[in-house]
Amino acid sequence: MEIDGIISAIVIGVVIGVLGRLVVPGRQRIGILWTILVGIAAALIGSAIASAFDVADTDGVDWVEWLIQIGLAAVGVAALDRTRSRPGR
Repeated sequence: MEIDGIISAIVIGVVIGVLGRLVVPGRQRIGILWTILVGIAAALIGSAIASAFDVADTDGVDWVEWLIQIGLAAVGVAALDRTRSRPGR
């Protein structure tokens, strides 16, 4: 992976992470770094899922791919927040 690919993955991860965090109701007790990491993971996994279902490359904006990525980010943010908010931690 080249440097421009890494930079674009980080930028897309930030956007996906923030959008995923906005989807989850309430206040999340995770930091911005965790949000970015969840967003990057969701973007990569969501792209793989979209490719598997042959909806990754369409004419115009790839709305289905974005929705998959944002949904995965929301699940990741909610799961990470749940592990952070357990009693005794």
